Amino acid sequence: MSLTVLDPTDEEEEEYRRRAEAYRERRRLVLAHALEEARTIDGHRVLVSANVDLTDEVRSALEVGANGVGLYRSEFLFLDCSPALPTEAQHEAYYDKIAEPFYPHRVVIRTLDLGGEKYFHAVLDKSERNPVLGVRAVRFCLKHPDIFKTQFRGLLRASSRRNVAILIPLITTLEELKESLALLDACKAELRAEGVPFDEDVPVGIMIEVPSAALTAEAFAPFVDFFSIGTNDLIQYLLAIDRNNDSVAHLYDPMHPAVLRGIAGVCAAGNDAGKPVTVCGEVAADPRMTPLLIGLGVTELSMTPSSILDVKERVRNLALKSCVRLAKKAVQAHTGTEVAGLVDRFLAKGERAL
Repeated sequence: MSLTVLDPTDEEEEEYRRRAEAYRERRRLVLAHALEEARTIDGHRVLVSANVDLTDEVRSALEVGANGVGLYRSEFLFLDCSPALPTEAQHEAYYDKIAEPFYPHRVVIRTLDLGGEKYFHAVLDKSERNPVLGVRAVRFCLKHPDIFKTQFRGLLRASSRRNVAILIPLITTLEELKESLALLDACKAELRAEGVPFDEDVPVGIMIEVPSAALTAEAFAPFVDFFSIGTNDLIQYLLAIDRNNDSVAHLYDPMHPAVLRGIAGVCAAGNDAGKPVTVCGEVAADPRMTPLLIGLGVTELSMTPSSILDVKERVRNLALKSCVRLAKKAVQAHTGTEVAGLVDRFLAKGERAL
């Protein structure tokens, strides 16, 4: 909450000048280390990458030392082209604008996630009664393989630099994943026959954002190269909370033990299969969540560029061993309030304690 003082005393003016100077000095020191890796004090590296919606955000992400793009939401390209659909060439050109400046760091591009409560386009069925649980994301794409195929071909063309990865959202069943991968393989065969270069080993991951996928992550692991946990939707589905409904928004709790156990299960499945796990929901940008996520086994945190410096600084003041102990206690808790108390006591005791 901000406070405006209309007629400050000389002492108040001096105090606010002192605070402003202290903030600028702290920011200067943090920026001086922006391009350095985020490693815990016991040497554990955590990738801190950027969520990007628009190509204009690329520069700010690079300036704060993002380790690539953990999530580019491709629906913004579709919205830019609305009511038409982007062509294969438009897909390629748009993704290349993001991938080129980040090379050789990885750029993860999420396939179309229109629908739900967020993004709308002329191709959507506007009569859906419950779009959050309806035909959206991969469900929509598999119903419209021509749209999915055009995007896949554009993504493959953009992958020739070898730093593009493909992320498929809202996967619920193994059948959905296999059908998507079969269509991707068909696109590869076409481009191969046409003599078009692309990355034959382009990494493919899935968004873990529904409980069914979180609870059976080990079944998906052999078929993907990485997991990306979309905590915004996962929390909403796990706790039956519409985060846009003010009447129940107070129940939206990232520290709820059910949420933490879901993340822990995905991380365990990823670790067993040697597959990295990213968190790209809003909790990745919350410094209070950082020790929990690291302790649970998350290997990459992806967030808005404006949050990267603060999260990197938090990582550098944590010890992995301490984070693991905190996470073990947290998943055994019964309430989010109990977890919040554990985190507050952990931070109050000093993050550097081994």
